[in-house]
Amino acid sequence: MNRREPLDQIKSRRDSALSALVSGVPYLTWLGIRFDRRGDELTAILPYDEKLIGNPMLPALHGGVTAAFLETTAIIELAWAAMWEDMESGRIVPDAAMEGSLPRLPKTIDFTVDYLRSGLPRDAYARARVVRSGRRYASVQVEAWQDNRARLLAQATGHFLMPQG
Repeated sequence: MNRREPLDQIKSRRDSALSALVSGVPYLTWLGIRFDRRGDELTAILPYDEKLIGNPMLPALHGGVTAAFLETTAIIELAWAAMWEDMESGRIVPDAAMEGSLPRLPKTIDFTVDYLRSGLPRDAYARARVVRSGRRYASVQVEAWQDNRARLLAQATGHFLMPQG
C-alpha cells in the first residue's frame, strides 16, 4: 500500500477486511460473536444471550457454545494472520460482496478444549495465538475469559489444514 496512506483510510481498510472475513461465517452472526481489532491483534467477543445457556439451573454457558467460540476465534485469527501481508500490500482486497475475494478458511484437523470453570451468564472474550503456521499445517492456542483475564473460562489447542492455492 501507499506509505502515505492516511491513518483513517488504513483503519477503515483493515476494519472492512475483518468485517468481510467475519461475515463470511454465518454461524458467527448467529452466536453474536464479533471481533475487536487493535493493529493486527484480535479479541473475540461473545455477548451474553439467553440462547447460549446450556444449564438453566446454574445458569451456565453451554459447553458446545464455549468450544465453538474458541474454535471460531482460532480460525478467524489464523485466516487474519495468513491474509495480513497480502492485505497490507494491496494484493488482496477482501469484500464479502465480491465472489472469491475472501480467503478460504483453514479446516480443523483436531481441537482440544480444556474447560476450566463454568461460563457465567455474561460476555466472554477470547484471544488466539498462532504457534506455527506453514504452507499446509498450522497450530493455534486460544484462551477465553469473562471478567478477569487471569481467571480463564477455557483454553484450547487446535491443529488446522491450511487452504492451498
